Amino acid sequence: MDRGSERDTAPGRDTGDTAAGRIPLAVVVVDRDGLVSHWSSGARRLFGVGREEAVGRSAADLLPVSGALADDLHGEPMPDAYEAYDALGPDLESSLGGRTSYATAGRARLVPYEQPADGERLDVLWWAYPLVGPGSFRLLVLAADATRLREERGYDDETAERISPGFARHTELPAFDELERRLPEILPNMGPGLSGRIVSQVLELGYPVLEFSQYDRVPVTPYWGVPRRARVEAVAPRERAAAALVPAGAELDLEYAAVRERLEFLNEVSSGIGTSLDLGETIREVTSAAVPRFADFAGTHLRAAVLAGEGFPDGPPDASTVMFRVWVEHNDEPGRWDDTVPVGEAFAFPEHTPFYKCMVTGEPVVVPRVTEELSERIAGEFEKRDLRPLIGGRSLLIVPLKARNVVLGFMVLMRRPDRPAFDDMDRTTGAELAARAGLVLDNARMYTYQENVADTLQDSMLPQVNPRMAGCDVATRYLPGTRLGRIGGDWFDTIKLPGSRTALVVGDVMGHGLNSAAMMGQLRTAVQTMATMETPPAQLLRNLDDLARRLGENYLATCLYAVYDPIRGELTLANAGHIPPVLVRAEDGSSELLDLPTGAPIGVGGVPFEAVRIRVAAGDRLVLCTDGLVEVRGSDIGEGLAALCESAAHPAASMDDACDTIIRALNTRGGRKDDVALLMARLNGIPDDHVAEWRLDAEPLAVPRARRLVRERLLTWCLPHAVETAELLVSEVVTNAVRHAHGDRIGLRVVRTDALLFEVTDDEPALPAMLSAGPLDESGRGLRVVSRLAREWGASTSGHRKTVWFEQTLTGTR
Repeated sequence: MDRGSERDTAPGRDTGDTAAGRIPLAVVVVDRDGLVSHWSSGARRLFGVGREEAVGRSAADLLPVSGALADDLHGEPMPDAYEAYDALGPDLESSLGGRTSYATAGRARLVPYEQPADGERLDVLWWAYPLVGPGSFRLLVLAADATRLREERGYDDETAERISPGFARHTELPAFDELERRLPEILPNMGPGLSGRIVSQVLELGYPVLEFSQYDRVPVTPYWGVPRRARVEAVAPRERAAAALVPAGAELDLEYAAVRERLEFLNEVSSGIGTSLDLGETIREVTSAAVPRFADFAGTHLRAAVLAGEGFPDGPPDASTVMFRVWVEHNDEPGRWDDTVPVGEAFAFPEHTPFYKCMVTGEPVVVPRVTEELSERIAGEFEKRDLRPLIGGRSLLIVPLKARNVVLGFMVLMRRPDRPAFDDMDRTTGAELAARAGLVLDNARMYTYQENVADTLQDSMLPQVNPRMAGCDVATRYLPGTRLGRIGGDWFDTIKLPGSRTALVVGDVMGHGLNSAAMMGQLRTAVQTMATMETPPAQLLRNLDDLARRLGENYLATCLYAVYDPIRGELTLANAGHIPPVLVRAEDGSSELLDLPTGAPIGVGGVPFEAVRIRVAAGDRLVLCTDGLVEVRGSDIGEGLAALCESAAHPAASMDDACDTIIRALNTRGGRKDDVALLMARLNGIPDDHVAEWRLDAEPLAVPRARRLVRERLLTWCLPHAVETAELLVSEVVTNAVRHAHGDRIGLRVVRTDALLFEVTDDEPALPAMLSAGPLDESGRGLRVVSRLAREWGASTSGHRKTVWFEQTLTGTR
């Protein structure tokens, strides 16, 4: 191939001897940054630039194709002998810039590097081959002196016009072996692996060759995907040594290699799409796979149900089916398609268009050339846009994207007028491309649907926490795990208790997935039920442990249960194998891990649980979380707990900001795969002057006294609008206590927070029941009145005493 002399000669001319039927080649290798990594001696002789000067420079600067070609197109005409390559010059620039992924070829007239603009032009034939696989190499460029081909080989125009691509026979192994043997000579330091890979791309995979003798071949552009002669002519064997001729049987080889090229393309597409289960990323991969090797434009449209992840579409599409244009890929100038076919647009395709035909039949539609009449008809179906300049003269192929025989959408493919029109083989290739793309899109759609179901289930199981509880503010965060499925057993909860108290709960079910989530739902419901019954923390965990063991052997969970009493300024906590909470003191901003009896996880059984009381001050913050936040595989959990203490103590403008600070500090630690549940409570307390308590004698005179005490207190708090309702409700509840109590004393307490809380306590443990009172009954209406006028009401027992409470809203008071 490149066996010319190393002596310096004028650019474009080589006076060295050349074997009959051969022509020296310039060989250039371009890396992925567009820089020359190899510049052969033949390139130095042809272009007049030495290897030391060329290597490391931009290939586009050394081979300025576009400008020179423009001069040829608008000035001196191209020779008739090479009209097969007319207007292909820019493809070399596209190849050098990495904008084409298929082999290209052409002819250009170049001004040698650093030569005057009006200097002698080089008439060059060139071939560019993308190099795939590992390594920094991207492109192999071969070039030959076209003038020398005419002058020294003696080709007249009539003979030269018969130079057409033909495929090398795979049985002719000497050509393969010769090229593989000589490549390392052309490209120094090339190992056998890269050498073999280039050879397999150039010859073994069926790329065509241009014959200059009966024995030696020079690679040229492949048939498929780029402009070529419409017809290949066979000539007599005696002419083969004098001209570039096609060997006998070229038509059969041409068809075989074209099929092989398409199979190679489809295999590459299959390996390049579906790398992610993300629906958006899959859509981009599927659309980009077709451009520019198979088409110049590709637009993917999907049904709304597919894009929204709402499950499998029901039935075939019709004229009312809404389609979303989800991605567009093209190799035209940037922005040309943006305004006319914007991504994200939703519409129903009109009838009597090829798009509608493909959509409803589920079969590919081929339009070899979009005529002026057809472009006007298509453009007329779309309001406020003119598609004619974009689609006129192009070849159009529309392929359905199907899965399980249901159309999910379709892909619009187009080729520019200078490329071969889509034919039956392209129709088959496009259909196979769409079939593979449809399966990948359906996998991504199903994953998106499953994720939506899991997220919905997870959200439904997590409580909607009220940020304002009696005497405390609450903020929460939940982060799903990075494991596939994203649903787990972590939970948090806040539960309103009698006496303005609040239960704060964080739990973590062992394992992951739907089973853990279902178990979490059961345990959370049980905790809520026992909490509202005022079950003490240690006893609550014991009951929960018994429940878990009855539900099954694999029911294991950790749980931290805390009750905050804002009136007493006290926390009561019990732990079942959970990580300890952090308490941040408002006085000095210090933070500490609370030292609690660890206990055993829920479901182990036979282990006692202990409760601990801790005094807290107004403004202190309690931080509870699951181990997914502090535990990272390969790291000591003590490091995570220390980081939790440090980040929790960081000053923040709000509770939400404080939670975000913790998440940012700990969630950036690598290796987290588990769920994270975080609950933070600012323990504000309730001021003493917002609480009023009295002890009343269990006698009828207690009722008017209770009304008077409540009236005076509400007027002291400047709440006159609440007096009338409060007197009525207190009268009803105290009357019931007087009638049913066995002791001498009744307790009455009023607490002012964002509402008014009234509590009446007596020594009768039996809970009151709401009765159905008839027209003539003298009793049984008290709790109905309370239920109707109070915001909330309830009753609880503790030991041998019960408490009936109700809340009255402060709306409309002042």
